[in-house]
Amino acid sequence: MDLGLKGAKALVTGGTKGIGRAIVETLAAEGCDVAFCARNADEVAAAAVAFAQHGTKVLGHVLDVADVAGMAEWVADSAASLGGIDIVVANVSALAIPGDEAGWQSGFATDMMGTVRFVNAAMPWLEQSAKASIVTIASVSGREIDFAAGPYGAFKAAIVHYTQGLAYHLASKGIRANTVSPGNTYFAGGVWDQIERGNPELFKQALAMNPTGRMGTPQEMANAVAFLASPAASFVSGTNLLVDGALTKGVQL
Repeated sequence: MDLGLKGAKALVTGGTKGIGRAIVETLAAEGCDVAFCARNADEVAAAAVAFAQHGTKVLGHVLDVADVAGMAEWVADSAASLGGIDIVVANVSALAIPGDEAGWQSGFATDMMGTVRFVNAAMPWLEQSAKASIVTIASVSGREIDFAAGPYGAFKAAIVHYTQGLAYHLASKGIRANTVSPGNTYFAGGVWDQIERGNPELFKQALAMNPTGRMGTPQEMANAVAFLASPAASFVSGTNLLVDGALTKGVQL
C-alpha cells in the first residue's frame, strides 16, 4: 500500500531515540523530507548521519521544546529549508511521573505547551499545504489510571482532548489532527529497559497486564503515526489510535 508520503515535508520533536527515532526513520523511508529536534547535540548529529541512508533530506536541530523562542525559530527555519510543512508530529514528553510541583511544571511546559506551541508555530505552513496533518503522541496512561496517574497521565489525556479540538476546528481548512496512544513500549535505554533492570517486580507486573505477553516496539508505534500522517488516512481526523496490544480494557466510544 502506497501511503502517498513521498515528497511530504515533516517535522518531528524528539527524534533521536525510541518512538521518535522510529517515526523519523519511517517517514524518511517513505520518502518524506524530515526535520527533527532533540536536546542532546551528539545524539542529534549521530541520528542525522544514520537517517541520511534513506536519500531524503533529514535535518537535525538541538532544541528543548520548552524553549518558546527556540521552538518558533526551529519551525520557521525548518520550513524554509524543507520548502514548507505538511506534517507535524509532537512526540516529546518530560516523562513526569512524580506528583510534586516540579513534575507538574515540567509536564505542562514540555508535554502540553511544547505540543501547543509546536502546532501554533507550524500553522501558517500547514494552512498552505494540500495534505496537512497533525499527529500528537499521548499514551494509554491518558486513558486509564495506572502508575503514571499524576502529571504524565493527566497531560497525555489533555493532549488527546486538545488534538480532537484541533480536528474539529481545522477540518474546514483541510488540516487533519489525530493522536496515537502507545502502550508500554520497550527499547534499549528506554523507560521499560531501565525499569526491568532497576525495578524488576514492577516490570513483571506491567508485562503480565498485557494479554499479548509482550510490550510494543517503537516501530509498531511509528507505523501507526505514518498511516495517520499520510494521505492514505485522508478521512481520518479526531481519532485517538490506541496501539497497545489490547492492554487497555475500557471501551472507547
